[in-house]
Parts: sequence; structure tokens; C-alpha cells
Amino acid sequence: MSNPLKSLVGQTAIYGLPTIVGRLLNYFLVPLYTNKMPPEDYGVLSILYGWVAFLIILLPLGMETAFFRYINQKENKDEVFRNSFITVVGFSSLFFLLVLLFSQSISNLIGFPDHPEFIISLALIVTIDAITALPMAKLRAENNAKRFSVIHFLAIVVNIGLNFIIIFALYDKNDPMSAIFYILIANVLASSVKVIGTYKEFIAVKWKYNKELAKEMLRYSFPLVIAGFAGIINETLDRVIMSPRLIAGGMSETKALAQVGIYSACYKLAMIVTIFLQAYRYAAEPFFFSQAKNKDRNKVYVKVMNYFVAAVCLVFLGVTLNIDIFKHFIRNDAYWTGLGVVPILLIANVFLGIYINQSIWYKLSGQTKFGAYIAIGGATITILINVIFIPIYEYWAAAWATLIVYAVQMVASYLLGQKYYPIRYNLRKFGLYFGVAVLFYLITALINMDPGEWTFRKFLFHNLLILGYVGMVWFIEKPQKITTNVR
Repeated sequence: MSNPLKSLVGQTAIYGLPTIVGRLLNYFLVPLYTNKMPPEDYGVLSILYGWVAFLIILLPLGMETAFFRYINQKENKDEVFRNSFITVVGFSSLFFLLVLLFSQSISNLIGFPDHPEFIISLALIVTIDAITALPMAKLRAENNAKRFSVIHFLAIVVNIGLNFIIIFALYDKNDPMSAIFYILIANVLASSVKVIGTYKEFIAVKWKYNKELAKEMLRYSFPLVIAGFAGIINETLDRVIMSPRLIAGGMSETKALAQVGIYSACYKLAMIVTIFLQAYRYAAEPFFFSQAKNKDRNKVYVKVMNYFVAAVCLVFLGVTLNIDIFKHFIRNDAYWTGLGVVPILLIANVFLGIYINQSIWYKLSGQTKFGAYIAIGGATITILINVIFIPIYEYWAAAWATLIVYAVQMVASYLLGQKYYPIRYNLRKFGLYFGVAVLFYLITALINMDPGEWTFRKFLFHNLLILGYVGMVWFIEKPQKITTNVR
């Protein structure tokens, strides 16, 4: 019998490679942006992409997850794809039309009254990405990894290449808004690569709509949309509301935008965990659904979680113990004042990863409403903490809000999962892997060897601790044979 865990690792590598490479290439945009842009201009760009994050959750209507679930349940797989695709195309087209009609009003509302072109560009980006989400999901479902990876990678390369041209050739510090508009257009063109790459799926669609199936899928997916939208509040709301809340607290607009820019740049360092998560999620969702009929599925899920926790904690250590190296991705030391939030955000993303892994219980059981409840609860806490404390503690409040919310969601999901779809995770291993990682970080923080600068002895000491962590995980996990009957 084939090893499902090896299959998951292989698919994570295949589907995640373009994502990982792309995000790493995007990392090279961070020094590019921060070298050329002062924090206040980078803050504007961060706010705009914060709105993109919200909309890209809303427009696909959760149909990707519904698609993966229903193709494993329905005989007519083409009909499942067709209904998913037509639903998303219809909703996204209506959204874009409304944005075109009210672009000026929307730009006034979000604080950019002189730039309605920003709003139209954002709408184009999210509409194209939503419409291509189902064809790209179909490639994943068909295990067409090569084509999926090529399309995804080409879109990333186009975006990166155009950004380099814009920043080097078109950026004018006296007119930064023009460069920001060009960056948005570059993203539109990059997203269009997916349309070209999946044109076969587009032209093969027969425009026959099964309303009953569509309603059934929407009933399943709608709670996921609510959960995703509430989840993106936890992830992105801080950057969207930080500037208005700081201005309301008496800070100047320029300084408030600079705070957003500093926080956003430092958040990028914490997103190394998120890069891993994104790659993992591409493979994990279809993998978990494919294991649903395996009698040993819970044992597989437990083993996957063991490795996952160890991996994300290793990323946490790798970044925090080498922050004097990673900080140079942010070329302008004006941004370095925010580096203290990086460990907080990394731990937050560890909790997020565990929560995402646990979320399979309500997707497999069809009780997606619980995902919505958890996310709405987290969003409520996020809003309260950010609204109340950002004017007082600035971006520190945003960082701590992120950690608190993801910790609460992780615990809530675990407790509900044990009640409605029990998977007996190894909590001792969770505690050991996470506890040792945090302990190693605290040791280096207390010793504070050669503060604020890179030295070889500091590098050696910190990375010996990382090797010690890897050795511990290897010792614990290696003796256990990885099969479908693992514990």
C-alpha cells in the first residue's frame, strides 16, 4: 500500500514549489520597495493590498473547497466543476460591474479620494484571481502538477519582473502614487497569465447550470466564506485600520502611514511561516479529503500534525535566532524599529498553522458552520483589540492581537473537534516541540549576545541551538515507522 504521508510531502513539494519560489522572489521586492520607498509610501501600498486580501476571500465563494468535496461524492465530476465555475464567474462579474459604477465613492470611503483608478485596479486583480481559482483547482484535483506549477510560476515571474522595472525605471519620489498605480497594473497583468494558462478549461465549459447542485454546494461553502472573511480580518484588518485609528488618536497622517509601512515590512519577515503554510495547504486539502474513506485516516492526520508542528516551530527558530541576517531584507534601517514584533507574529502564525491543520474536522464532517463561528469570534476579538489599543500602543497592539486571536481559535477548534469529530492529537508532542522552540528563543533573548549586530560567535551559538532542535525531533520521530498504521 502506498504511503499517504509520503504522498502528502510529495504533493506539498510539487504544488508548493512555485508558491515558495514565488514568495521568496517577492521577498526580493521587500528590499526593493523599502530601499526606494519611505515607510509612509510603503504603508499606502500595504493598505491597498490589505483590501485585496479581503476581496480574494469573498469572490470565490468558498467554491474551491466545495469543489474538492463534491468531486469525491458525485459521479458527474464535470457538472461539479461547471456549476462551481459558473457561480463564481457570475458573482465576480457582478462585483466588478458595481465597482466600476461606484469607484469614486469607494475610493472616498477608504481614504484615497484622488485615486479611483486604485479601486478599479484592485477590482480587476481580485476578479481575475477569483475566476481562475476553479480552473486552477481543477488542475490540482486532476494531479496535473506540471501545468499548475508552470502557470502559477509564470504569473509570479511576470509580476516580479514588472515590479523591478517599475521601481527602477518609473518610481519618482515626488510622485509615488503613480508608481503604486503601475504596481497594481503589473499585478493585473500577472493575474491574466492564469487566464491564458487555463484557457482550455474556459472554452471547454458548457454553460448548463444545475441550480439544485449549485444551491447544495453554496450551502456547504457559504460558512467557509464567512470563516475565511472573518479569518482575513484577523490577518489583515490591523494594516487597514491602523492609519485611521492612529490619526484619530492625534498622530499626523504621514507618521500614521509610516507606522503601517514599518509594521507591514516587519510582518513580511514573519510570513516565512505563511509561505510554508500556503504551499502545504495546496496539497493538504485534497489530500485530507482523499483520506476520508481510509479506515486509518485519523492516525494519518495525527502523524501529519506531529510533523507539521515540528516544521513550523523550526521555521520560528530559524528566523528569530537569525533576525540579524533576515532584517537586511528590509534595506532601510528606518523600518528596523519594528523588528520586535517579528517573534510575536511568528508564534501567532505557528498557532494559525495548527488551527488550519485542525480545521479539517469540520470540513470532513460537513459542519462548516463551526469554522464560521470560530472565525467570527476571532474577528470580534481582533476588532476590539485593534480599535481600542492601536491608538495607545501602535503596531504592538496589532501584533499581540494577532497572537491572542490565533491562540484562541486554535484552542476553540481543538475543543470543538474533540466533541464533534474526534482526532486524538498527541498534545504532549505539541507541547514539547513548541515549548523547546520558545525556550531556545528565550535563552538567546536573555543572554542577548552582541545585541543588534551579527557576529560569528552569535551565529554559531544560535544555529547550534537550531541543530539541537532538529536532532531532538529526528530522535523522537525517526524510530516510528511511517505507514498508514502509524500512531
